Amino acid sequence: MSDYLRHLFSLDGRRALVTGGSSGIGYAMAEALGRAGAEVVIVARREVELDKAVRRLEEHGVRASRISADLGEREAVRQVCAAAGEIDILVNDAANNIRKPMGELTEDDYEQTVALNLTAPYLLGQHFGPRMAERGWGRIINVGSQQTVSAFGDSGVYGVSKAGVAGLTRSQAEAWSRHGVCVNTIIPGFVLTPLTEPAQAVPGRVETLAARHMVGRNGLPGDFAGAAVFLAGDASAFVTGQMLFVDGGFFVH
Repeated sequence: MSDYLRHLFSLDGRRALVTGGSSGIGYAMAEALGRAGAEVVIVARREVELDKAVRRLEEHGVRASRISADLGEREAVRQVCAAAGEIDILVNDAANNIRKPMGELTEDDYEQTVALNLTAPYLLGQHFGPRMAERGWGRIINVGSQQTVSAFGDSGVYGVSKAGVAGLTRSQAEAWSRHGVCVNTIIPGFVLTPLTEPAQAVPGRVETLAARHMVGRNGLPGDFAGAAVFLAGDASAFVTGQMLFVDGGFFVH
């Protein structure tokens, strides 16, 4: 890598915390950040998947560790904050995807979804954001959804939580950007991950959604590597409060 590109994109000396980092988009972003030089801490619930993810990261030469936690529980979020140490890059990817018809949603569906998809990113930001600001540098990458900006496919409370993520991003950017902390939201298209397996199981659904993307295919986790490195480094120093659509043209089609 040339000195010029290293200045723009190297993450040497940075530490990243990636929630939902054991699989899907979260793992792909964790790997990308690590291969760009960052030390990576991944957070997810399942111990076995976490261990597998750490081994995969280490095979790529990434310095990696993991924390097992259910981020839908506030005490677990507090424990992650205490255990993670000093973090320069926070990636909020962990989410659930309860997509029932609106009238069938229960209070528990609502509370689970908002707790994991919106409250956990808020609480993690409240812990790490001010510390980044004190040091004069930081990056927060929140992961939204097409339901952040439009409603389809029983958006329900999932859509509520993901719309909230965009508002959270703007509020965090307003609070900390002047102190060197850039905060942005990535908006995926339809991506083939474990989170979307219920939708993939519907006959014809995968093909229909692929056709809606301008590029003619559904997304893959690896499609988010470049965006993650860009938003996590010095190249994005004048980009904050934004929604970056990494969606193959899905939203504008």
